[in-house]
Amino acid sequence: MFPLRWPCALDAASFPRACDPPSVGCWALFSRRDLPGFFPPLVRIVMKSKTPFSFPPPRARSLAAGSRRFFVFWSLLALLGASPRLGWACACGCGIFEVGTDSMAPQGAGQMLFLENDFQDQDRNWHGDSPAPAADNPDRDIRTDFVTAGYQDMFNRDWGLQVDVPYVQRHFVTTGGATGSGLVALNWGGLGDLRIEGVYTGLSSDLSTGLTFGVKLPTGSYMHEDAFGDIDRDSEIGSGSTDLILGAFHRGRFTRAPRWVWFTQAGLDLPVFTSDQYRPGTEIDAAAGLYYQAWTRGANGITPMLQLKASDRTSDGGANASNPVASGFRRVLVVPGLEFDLHQVTIVAEVGLPAYQHFTGNQLAAPVLLKLSVSHRF
Repeated sequence: MFPLRWPCALDAASFPRACDPPSVGCWALFSRRDLPGFFPPLVRIVMKSKTPFSFPPPRARSLAAGSRRFFVFWSLLALLGASPRLGWACACGCGIFEVGTDSMAPQGAGQMLFLENDFQDQDRNWHGDSPAPAADNPDRDIRTDFVTAGYQDMFNRDWGLQVDVPYVQRHFVTTGGATGSGLVALNWGGLGDLRIEGVYTGLSSDLSTGLTFGVKLPTGSYMHEDAFGDIDRDSEIGSGSTDLILGAFHRGRFTRAPRWVWFTQAGLDLPVFTSDQYRPGTEIDAAAGLYYQAWTRGANGITPMLQLKASDRTSDGGANASNPVASGFRRVLVVPGLEFDLHQVTIVAEVGLPAYQHFTGNQLAAPVLLKLSVSHRF
């Protein structure tokens, strides 16, 4: 389930404007075309420590025992050269925090570095519960590539910290320019909104239950503009707001079928301090998942998983919010995936498919969502 990243990535696909993903975890919804050539679709790589851990078996992963240090700082790598990832802060509400297997959850004393890449291409107009004519929306395409670097550290068995630093690259096609009616293609990138979260796992002896809490800081740019004012406030890389982020998670194993593990997660992203007469919508995310730990041989294994993720985001407010209203949504995603364990390396491939989506006003949506992340425990 960790890391939690809410404002973008995983959902962005179904929204208008530039939904910035990927949370630590972020997802990004995008069309199958225009995938970066260097980015193998649907892959998330997780490098684990040699220390075995379990929850209870069958895979050696201990969700209990010892001190846990969780989250902290490494993301600078993303700023120095990787490609873009969650810039989280778009009105379209791009954002469901990441949920995954216990490979990303607290598992004992030590730290974990991670790097995640998400990509989404919002190229179709959506209104209410169904597609709408492209002519009804001045925006035609929002293609975003997100790269987030992070560090999580469990200080002891109960408390930990995580820091996520996102970098975002955006391609935006809208109606405007000198005449106000021509198509304008804009490209820009930069640091997204920094996230700092604490984690408390003292609710259960095996670390299967925990709480997360923290803030999202307005480090991403929200003032980028061209000469004709074509970039709306909700299409910026940063939100310009300081948000309170709260979450909870729980994992369990079926008594009569111990190889089947289930997990749930929920989170809240609440803007508290805003700027420039723009208040992003409040977002609530929830997810439930199931995975099967059976196809293992030594330190190697393949784990199929299935998740159901739901989001509800209110419309943006303020004088600089879209008018007429074109923000806020409800969405449910079905997310199948596979995890490949190769000794210290774990590769997880996931695809997010919209099962239901409802948008307020005309918003750009993406048909599918993919994610790639790399982590290392030590």
